[in-house]
Amino acid sequence: MTATPPSFADRPPGTDVLADMLRAVRLTGAIFLKASFTEPFGILSPQRYDPSIPMAHLRHVSIFHYVASGGCMMETASGARREVKRGDLVLLPFAAEHKLWRGDAEFVPASSIVNPDSKEGVWSFSHGGGGTETRFVCGFIESAEMMFAPMFRSLPEMLVDHADDEAVGSGIARTIDDLLARVDSLTPGAEVILGRMMELLFVELLRRHASRLPKGSKGLLAALNDPLVGRALQLMQADPARRWTTDELAREAGASRTVLGERFNAVLGKPPIEYLTSWRIQLAADRLRNGRDAIARIAVDSGYESEAAFNRAFKRVTGLTPGRWREGGGDSPPLMPLQFGRSPFSGA
Repeated sequence: MTATPPSFADRPPGTDVLADMLRAVRLTGAIFLKASFTEPFGILSPQRYDPSIPMAHLRHVSIFHYVASGGCMMETASGARREVKRGDLVLLPFAAEHKLWRGDAEFVPASSIVNPDSKEGVWSFSHGGGGTETRFVCGFIESAEMMFAPMFRSLPEMLVDHADDEAVGSGIARTIDDLLARVDSLTPGAEVILGRMMELLFVELLRRHASRLPKGSKGLLAALNDPLVGRALQLMQADPARRWTTDELAREAGASRTVLGERFNAVLGKPPIEYLTSWRIQLAADRLRNGRDAIARIAVDSGYESEAAFNRAFKRVTGLTPGRWREGGGDSPPLMPLQFGRSPFSGA
């Protein structure tokens, strides 16, 4: 068994643009169930905002499915359909309602087949007609303050990669093998390691998706493929408090002011300094919600000469004052810690 896998959060700021972004939204992952379905079967996922589900208040949740054996059809509520098979990693970035089936069977809600016994926070399901078995290991990825993560808005509602694909890399395959072994053994404290594994898989799937985006794509993930924009993002995220000007940024990124501005507008739809403001406010918002530093201190650390200037910038981006944000105002309340040992599909 390998040691606890490193987290993307362990990398120094500014060395990895994607890691910086995910660190800022406090990405955390955990395994929450394993399932054994035998043909024929039909399973309905819970409604995303079902008030009876403890996870429902965690508005920013992505769902992972790994097909450990067998295979079945999968379809989201919007009609996106895909056949999934052994070795497939499925990511539902927005926790889209979906159904799974194989053969001709009546669909049953997942909440009706959950095993009431859990082990180290992992819940189990079993259902079906006794035929060919399909096994899943599933998990979730939670991110605080997703409103500040525009990278997710450009993702499709279903991403599928195959762990055995040589293009995915042996590292993912090894992580999957280790994950399956740990889910089966579940020694004390295993959920911490499993959570790290889910984070790593999430990051790698995003990297894979970004690498396959066609030329001319827009958004933060597309920016990772643009050498100039990616370099400028790296510079700003390494030192967001620096009083950057477009000229300084262009010089250090190795381009003219005009070319840098054109590339930013083409890929991100905004000039570099506007992006910098958004990034600063994202970092500040996280500190306001999750720390106790004075607003004046956060203002200085965010690169603002005065608290008043910071307050104006913060309200312009979020619609709220820093104080109101810290109190939990607006449509994005502070996210509560996930509670292990509770079913993701019932109020038990």
